Amino acid sequence: MGLIVKIVFIIMYYVDLKHFKGTSGYEIDGTWYPRVTKIVDIKSKPALYKFYADLGSFAEGEDIKTKSASEGTLIHEAAEAILVGKSPVVDPSIKPSIEAFVKFIERNNIHVDAEYVEKQVVNHDERYAGTLDALALIDGKFGVLDIKTSQAIYRDYNLQTSAYMGALEKDFKNLQSRWILRIDQIKKCVRCGASLRSKGGRDKIRPLRNGNNKALLMCVDKEHEWGDLTGEVELREFPYWQEDFKAFLAAKKLWEWENEYWLKQAGYIS
Repeated sequence: MGLIVKIVFIIMYYVDLKHFKGTSGYEIDGTWYPRVTKIVDIKSKPALYKFYADLGSFAEGEDIKTKSASEGTLIHEAAEAILVGKSPVVDPSIKPSIEAFVKFIERNNIHVDAEYVEKQVVNHDERYAGTLDALALIDGKFGVLDIKTSQAIYRDYNLQTSAYMGALEKDFKNLQSRWILRIDQIKKCVRCGASLRSKGGRDKIRPLRNGNNKALLMCVDKEHEWGDLTGEVELREFPYWQEDFKAFLAAKKLWEWENEYWLKQAGYIS
């Protein structure tokens, strides 16, 4: 009975084969490939479960996620345009983060290949595809640059970027490294140093942490004195990608197992 319920759930999650293929992959030169981000989604995300648990309903969580994604897209698109030398019209809501990004780019030696911004890549051997943000030359090293608008850099990102490295290594023998470039904006309390982040219509306050990553005491909520909204930019390098790539391929295997019904319908597996 349990197996029947599971199969019915998997089948009904997608409306039909067209829906599955459209939301889960790309059609490239007549061949369908599952997309990197969909594969990575198979990994458990405890922080996401806690996010939903702290809210009043699942619908509220989905609304926040949708709004957050829209806000992130604004930052993402503006940053990519600036990287290739354009001067985009910046929405006032993201101006602090983009101003911080421009200053960061001016201070650091970062150059991107305009041809490889939002570029679709394919790994024909492992049969997957993805869209990378950019190929970049940073401090003399050439590699994958991935832009995020999250409140932190999470280890999950390494699965995604390793997949891009795996798809590119045959064509780019000089591929050396990968980076996560995080762009965000916050307000800071002038009294206790806590940060206030507003995303998707939801405010989140985080305490200042010391060198040992221990949270410091915060003001009582009504006693916070918030400064101006300011942007923050963080660039972190992850040069060793092979072990992460093994983990990505394991996640792909699990994703294929989970979606066996639709993958057989698509002719991806027999």
